[in-house]
Amino acid sequence: MGKAYGLTDVGVVRTSNEDNFLIDQNLGLIMIADGMGGHEAGEVASKEVLLAIRDFIQKVSPADQKDTDGPTIFSPAHDASFYDPDATWSDDTMPAIMTLFDAVEFANSLLYTQNLANQNGEGLGMGTTLTGLWQFQKNGPLLVFHVGDSRLYRYRAGEFHQLTRDQTLYQQALEEGLMDNLPPRNMLLQAMGPYETVKPEVKPQPVIAGDLYMLCTDGLHGSVPHGTMAEIMEKTSAVNLEQTCTELISLAKNHGSRDNITVMILAC
Repeated sequence: MGKAYGLTDVGVVRTSNEDNFLIDQNLGLIMIADGMGGHEAGEVASKEVLLAIRDFIQKVSPADQKDTDGPTIFSPAHDASFYDPDATWSDDTMPAIMTLFDAVEFANSLLYTQNLANQNGEGLGMGTTLTGLWQFQKNGPLLVFHVGDSRLYRYRAGEFHQLTRDQTLYQQALEEGLMDNLPPRNMLLQAMGPYETVKPEVKPQPVIAGDLYMLCTDGLHGSVPHGTMAEIMEKTSAVNLEQTCTELISLAKNHGSRDNITVMILAC
């Protein structure tokens, strides 16, 4: 994995920060989460989900193979047919993809169980978005995993692209061609914790030397225009990641962001 840096800020309106992020260089894992559920509950949700994902992967990822170029052996909870009944995934990333599905399921179950214990039924209680990258093998592809509306972008050869799809009613309405009476942008179709089951987006992402990957919560992408973020990323490299994160958070504040703001950048 390349060099990663992250920064979070409470913003100019909120009194508490419900965002969290995690970087584990040894595992090749970076994640971001935007909690919900009010003061303390959102912060608990985002933190616990990140730790649960990290701990799950750590247990099934063989320590003696993490720094090798050879095949890595994982032990997913289910066999391949559980995730891929049509057998369309046949490459060597399949075991790691299955492990990610299991890790997300495990983390969601932990949070959902806590919600039930607090007498918060289906669809209620604390929750969080989740977006991350896992390079399970040295020099291998990145695995993208995503629930909710935090985002992953890639800057490559002058092009700045969004790699994740917002799982929101607003995005769904746009895709259906609706132009009037659109729902609020922050109404999620799914999140970690409120429901018994969750279906993450998981996909491999080939890596090219020089790639930059930016993960952020909606406190950034909901206020700073795409083109402005692209201009900042154009000036970014492995030597100024902290400066870029600081600049992006300042821009979000200047553009009127009313939410917590978190950004992470991975330079490959």
